[in-house]
Amino acid sequence: MAGYIDAMRSTLAELLGERDIAVPLSIDGLPEAVKPVVEDAKSQLITYQGPGYAQLYLDRLRRFAGRRGVDDALLIEIARLMAARMCYEDAIRIAQLTLAEAGVGKTGPAARGIDKKYRFRLDELVSALPEMVADPVLSVLEYIGWLHMPVKVRFNATSLLGIRRLKIESWLRRWRLLSVRYPKERAWVERWLHMIDRCLTKQPQAVAEIVQTATMVQGYGTGYRQGLADWHLIIDQLAKPTFDGALPLKDLAGAIVEARAAALPDPRQAALKRKIAAIRTAAMAEEQLGAASDLES
Repeated sequence: MAGYIDAMRSTLAELLGERDIAVPLSIDGLPEAVKPVVEDAKSQLITYQGPGYAQLYLDRLRRFAGRRGVDDALLIEIARLMAARMCYEDAIRIAQLTLAEAGVGKTGPAARGIDKKYRFRLDELVSALPEMVADPVLSVLEYIGWLHMPVKVRFNATSLLGIRRLKIESWLRRWRLLSVRYPKERAWVERWLHMIDRCLTKQPQAVAEIVQTATMVQGYGTGYRQGLADWHLIIDQLAKPTFDGALPLKDLAGAIVEARAAALPDPRQAALKRKIAAIRTAAMAEEQLGAASDLES
């Protein structure tokens, strides 16, 4: 209940024209080369959600700042890609971006006429709502078979009415942390960071490729869902079992590159599954061959 009260208070403040109070957000000892990326990310995240969200970003990044095996280039990539993933593209975000692209101020018309259409899935739109509202709607959509139905949504900043609608949609960001989707996005980011952490310990030479897997999950609609499914398949079948010691994969980085090259826009993931199976089979065969050679010697 406290979360709903906070969201209502924040929404009212937004409607009255009040803004988030600037608060100092920093990481001690951050390398100079990384600071511009982090400053830009902080600004994006405050606009996207608020200072508390930017603080969560910094808390996550702090795990890797100054860590052995994490140089400036790697930390920059973690910082950049984490900010991109935390600013996931729901309809609320696209409304914000449309207003910014159109140059809309507090009052008056847009500086540039922007009128775009985006294709979402129904469950994607509903999942941006608070759980208590979204859950019954999602249940009905699933029952009637409309859960994954594609829907075109217009983001129009060419008229005062369109701009007003976009502003209302962007105000809904105050409710985002109570949405059905947010806990899933938060869990994904945490798992990605956990894989980076384990890779630094188990196979540090592959960590750059683990970091770059974040680029598989982006956008919205069917493309976003496909990338997310492909990411989980690669992590579950290659990275995690390698870190667990269940898969003797010596070149995890190369395996990830091969697997990603086989990831096609196919809901069945047929080519990707074949490639992963081949990689796993080759790794096991190499391990068995090595064991046999040891016995002979």
